[in-house]
Amino acid sequence: MSKIDLYAARATYTVVTGACPHDCPDTCSWQVAVDTTSGYATDIWGHANHPFTQGRLCGKVDRYLERTYHAERLTRPLRRVGPKGSGQFEPIEWKEATAEIADRLRSIRATYGSEAVLPYSYSGTLGFLQGEGMATRFFTRIGASRLARTICSEAGFEGYCYTIGAAEGMLPEDFAHARLILIWGSNTLTSNQHLWPFVQAARRQGARVLVIDPANTRTAQAADEWIPIRPGTDGALALAMIHVIISEGLYDTSYVARYTLGFDRLAECVQEWTPVRAAHITGLPAERIGALAREYARLRPAAIRINYGLQRHYGGGMAVRTISCLPALVGAWREQGGGIQLSSSGLFRQMDKSGLYAQGSHEGSEASVQFPMGHTGEDAPAAPRTINMNRLGDALSLEPALLARAHYRPRPVDRAPTPEQAGPPVKALIVYNCNPAAVTPDQCAVLAGLRRDDLLTVVLEHFQTDTADYADYVLPATTQLEHWDIHRSYGHAYLALNRPAIAPIGEALPNSMIFRRLAAALGYTDGCFAETDEQILRTFVAAQTHERFAGLSWERLLADGFFRVNVPTPYLPFAEGNFPTPSGKCEFYSARMAEDGYEPLPTYTAPKWERSEAEESMADAQRILVNEAADDELSLSSHNPQLVCISPPAHSFLNTTFANVSRLIQREVEPLLCIHPDDAASRDIVSGDRVRVYNERGEVELTAKVTGNLIAGTVLAPGIWWAKFSPGRRNINQITPADETDMGASATFYDVRVWVVRNCV
Repeated sequence: MSKIDLYAARATYTVVTGACPHDCPDTCSWQVAVDTTSGYATDIWGHANHPFTQGRLCGKVDRYLERTYHAERLTRPLRRVGPKGSGQFEPIEWKEATAEIADRLRSIRATYGSEAVLPYSYSGTLGFLQGEGMATRFFTRIGASRLARTICSEAGFEGYCYTIGAAEGMLPEDFAHARLILIWGSNTLTSNQHLWPFVQAARRQGARVLVIDPANTRTAQAADEWIPIRPGTDGALALAMIHVIISEGLYDTSYVARYTLGFDRLAECVQEWTPVRAAHITGLPAERIGALAREYARLRPAAIRINYGLQRHYGGGMAVRTISCLPALVGAWREQGGGIQLSSSGLFRQMDKSGLYAQGSHEGSEASVQFPMGHTGEDAPAAPRTINMNRLGDALSLEPALLARAHYRPRPVDRAPTPEQAGPPVKALIVYNCNPAAVTPDQCAVLAGLRRDDLLTVVLEHFQTDTADYADYVLPATTQLEHWDIHRSYGHAYLALNRPAIAPIGEALPNSMIFRRLAAALGYTDGCFAETDEQILRTFVAAQTHERFAGLSWERLLADGFFRVNVPTPYLPFAEGNFPTPSGKCEFYSARMAEDGYEPLPTYTAPKWERSEAEESMADAQRILVNEAADDELSLSSHNPQLVCISPPAHSFLNTTFANVSRLIQREVEPLLCIHPDDAASRDIVSGDRVRVYNERGEVELTAKVTGNLIAGTVLAPGIWWAKFSPGRRNINQITPADETDMGASATFYDVRVWVVRNCV
């Protein structure tokens, strides 16, 4: 008996359909059993009728009820009574809390202007309403600084869209028809597990599955072959593959001639990118590079899945731009099972969001909506400044030069402001759907900013996170079981409705209601704050008139829980060109890139860790100030060379979400540093040793796990642990830089050089 039938047979139970809100391409549809006598949710499972997620939840979301009913769930507003960072708070009534916050905001805006208020959010929920819908109405009304939500994926989106035109590509179901699948920079079994059944279906039909990754991940171990590549060198591999395909005449001459732009220039620019040259950079044998190119060109159809780990280094945008040229080169777009997928979010780009937010950022960006409606707030500039979320430490500094550096400049042609043009210091920080004290680069600088006594910090949260410890006010928010929302996916073609299954726990409120109450406390009576959540979502659904949403209605969402956008099955978006680029073709040569200050043809942008050892040693010798042993360690650097550190997600966490659920903590055990046996042996490190991992930004203590499941010269620290659950209350972002990628000003979490020593203390 299915679970839906089991609970339908129980008179006191009702089953409510919803959707997972978290930062994952799968956006699972779920169902929740609620005991109507107690109002308590007793069970959760994947919706069996959803064509993509097919009744399965991941091991994290399968524990969602434990998170909702967690003993440490925040259920009342709190006001700080101890020093910032101490986590000492007292309960306060909602009316009193919003009144005090409003008074502080009025004072700040009167003294420093509206731009002194900064929102800070990301993907704690990807819902249209509880994510940025009501929040953008509120911050636009204030006239606050804007936030460029760049921490995850912007480099890849920019590179992909310069080539393809939009974040569209293969649908996941069509991977089942491929004969060759390249999973490139993606740990599918951890971060996209519902794609895997379609990969397995292809394998049953004889397809080969190759994983290109610095680590022998769960996915690589389940595939036919692991291709171990040095971090950040993917662009060099792609250029060499293009070289082989062109020089050996393996490209699709008809497709290239009709549906691409700049082939002759591409052929000329890749002449020097021989497999031998790429081998020196990537660490792969030249013979394997050549064979991979031939396999890709000859095994038809061929599919590529790329993901965000691929672009979290300095050259990430250009790497994705180069890889996304491959399907057009071999004509893979012609066939079901051929092409590439980065994100499916472009399928929804025709959505009318004017009822939620009238002004948005780059169409493909996940959770990167900017500000709506056109209202700039009284006494606010016509176009408020935009702060790059990766540079929160700089933004919270009182140094004008650092604040200027925090301004968002995604392209080479974007000018940096002078310190005099940086604007007012940030005096109010309002955090929601994010835990910046744990997740943001340059953690030392971020925490220094959060400790400022003159900074009003308000945090909307479920738990007393690392960030909440530094707040002046913590406002309890509802979980997905307790509010309305609508979600799109960035891994498939379905919209989903989330219906509240239970009443809010304690005094928790949806983000939308919290921002309404703050608006009311500020005296705002605009009609946009009077609409209920259900009214907003009904209006949003009714506004969708594009043909892709024909048949979508509120009643249909209530009945089914999800809706597939109207694209054909199979979906072959570029079988006959029709790329959403300026030329309508796949742009090997991009005039738009040239206008934006980039090389218009695919090229290789090296990761920063590839700088010469002499240059790096000189720079570090000037900057490093870790402890008294630093000079001695630098003098011994030839015996302890720096390693490249990457920090992909732990299997049981999702960013820092779920990192306080005891069962999931038990699965991950403790913060680890995976290190290759060769690198461990030269440092006298064995599994279980405490190791000190450090660079000029800071240091963190981790437990060594010696393993051959990654390439030598690279260490891997699964993240993201809450700092308060880590040794010394520091997590891996103590050592990550606030550097920016080549495109989109995104984060460089996988482009970090560190020293590793056994901790003898």
